[in-house]
Amino acid sequence: MLANYHTHTIRCQHAKGEDRAYVEEAIRNGMKVLGFADHCPWVYDDGFVSGTRMTPSQLDEYFTSLEALKKEYARDITLYIGFESEYIPEQMAAQDRLLADYPVDYMILGQHFLEREPHSAYTGFPTDRPEELIRYVDLCIEGMESGRYLYVAHPDLLHFTGDPAIYDAQYLRLCRYLKEKNIPVEINLLGVVEGRHYTSERFLNLAAKAGNSVIIGCDAHTPDRLSYTEGHETCRRMAEQAGLPIVDFLPGFGPAL
Repeated sequence: MLANYHTHTIRCQHAKGEDRAYVEEAIRNGMKVLGFADHCPWVYDDGFVSGTRMTPSQLDEYFTSLEALKKEYARDITLYIGFESEYIPEQMAAQDRLLADYPVDYMILGQHFLEREPHSAYTGFPTDRPEELIRYVDLCIEGMESGRYLYVAHPDLLHFTGDPAIYDAQYLRLCRYLKEKNIPVEINLLGVVEGRHYTSERFLNLAAKAGNSVIIGCDAHTPDRLSYTEGHETCRRMAEQAGLPIVDFLPGFGPAL
């Protein structure tokens, strides 16, 4: 892998390892680009505190740490600083105000919920309800239409266990939209190597039908995932078997060297 745009930090409360360890592991693996996209904080007007993302109070330290590493390792690797976030329409204005003074390079869309926390179940839980899959695809498309995100992380995250024809129709709808916008679909290394339901061969076959390209995202919650060559090759083989071309660098976010 020459680049990874899906890297987390300990601030999300479910990752391990210091920021520097992620950078050094990426360099050790020969990467040219490393993008940090930790789970973006939300502003909750009722005081709710999420257990799966950084808090607004950690933003200063997040950028201070990563900007220092960006300068220190500038001769070895290009670092970008961003976020992974859901698209929850009623929350976006507050998020924009929160991030307005920070130098955010990019965001990726990770639709873990259909509504704001804690009013929605995690989309990775099994569901046979077609309306939830339809809502998920709608939100992904609306989010990408907003122009906020570079791509959709783990696009088949919603674990639909109902009618296979509905699965195919809705996920093909998403793939065709992404193809129209020339946005690659992500093969998610974390899901693949941990045996989760994503990224599935069924979804990749739909992506092939739509003519998509793919990007491999480590979804790294520990530094070693950035140098996990066996896992990287597994994801690459999945792309090749489905006949999907692999994108190494996202447009505008390649190596600065």
